[in-house]
Amino acid sequence: MHDDGFKALSDEDEYEADIEEGAVIRQPCSCGICMKKCCSVKTAKRRLPILQWLPRYNLHWAHGDIIAGLTVGLTVIPQGLAYASVANLPLEYGLYSAFVGCFVYCFLGTSKDITLGPTAIMSLMVGQYCYSESADFRGAYAIVLSLMCGCTQLLMGMLNLGFIVNFLSLPVVSGFTSAAAIIIGFGQVKKVLGVSVEKHETHVAAFVYDIIATCKSIPQTRYQDVLLGVACIVVIVLFKHLKDINWNDDDGEPHIMHVIARKILWVTATARNAVIVLVCGVFAYTLSTFDVLPFTLTGKVTPGLPALELPQFSLSNGNVTVSAAEMFTQLGSGLAVIPLIGILENMAIASAFARKNQYRIDPTQELVALGVANIVGSFFSAYPVTGSFSR
Repeated sequence: MHDDGFKALSDEDEYEADIEEGAVIRQPCSCGICMKKCCSVKTAKRRLPILQWLPRYNLHWAHGDIIAGLTVGLTVIPQGLAYASVANLPLEYGLYSAFVGCFVYCFLGTSKDITLGPTAIMSLMVGQYCYSESADFRGAYAIVLSLMCGCTQLLMGMLNLGFIVNFLSLPVVSGFTSAAAIIIGFGQVKKVLGVSVEKHETHVAAFVYDIIATCKSIPQTRYQDVLLGVACIVVIVLFKHLKDINWNDDDGEPHIMHVIARKILWVTATARNAVIVLVCGVFAYTLSTFDVLPFTLTGKVTPGLPALELPQFSLSNGNVTVSAAEMFTQLGSGLAVIPLIGILENMAIASAFARKNQYRIDPTQELVALGVANIVGSFFSAYPVTGSFSR
């Protein structure tokens, strides 16, 4: 989706436009008028934004979308694995959550720059509310949370509550985001060091315990993991700066070979995360063929696509049984907090890109798109998703 002809207006904007054109007359509304308005082409385009931009789609847009799609698709694979780890879920749940939302948002979303999927903040919060000793139970909790999160967001969209984002405090958002970045960033230190730290049962003390346990584990640091981790960080930072190089062609038009080389460099730098993962993956696989495993690997990831099935509202594992009431008690305030965080993160990203690229979004339709994406995702073993800044 691209800028040209892509301006999703809010209900108020369209109403004001109709007033200016003399199309709206204030009169008592009857059932027939309401039905006609709900079934109009304008309403269909508002509720299915794909009908606005798809008729104008062209090869020039396709070229950019192919590059962006390949880049984001390759980037989300390592991100999904990492975010699932942050959420304390089996790694495959990150991959399941990465693809379903994109298909739904393509039809219902009003921002051309957003891809829905797992994010750092959402993964951190899911991990806090879906705690259990059993990995299967944690996965079931996350799936139910995704369903309830989507229902809440969809209901808010149907009630035209998109305006509530105007009342979110910027200092609160900034503080929450910064705190989440610190917690997630430090949580990766032990993985760069190649040490393992046991999970702490108390959510409040988990971060402090993590710091202490990581510091105590420093003597067990694996130098191979440190070397690989630091090397990857350095390469990613260098690639980030290469992408933003401003080539000064004072001698006129550059040679065609220079243009091609710069384009390859730009694509490689833009897809730096994916490039690093592919190179390191091939390197680790090559070493494994010679029975040499110097690095800590992610472990076994369940292959294939997830089965289409209803979320489980009752669980049983041996002598342990969890009812639906116990599940909702476990999720607790997360049933309200997670949907709001998802809305906040998605709206902040969508608004930022809309201002930058000069188009409009419909906050209410964004709620609908986000809600439907989470509901559909719950049937494919996905945990709650929202818009991502990094992708």
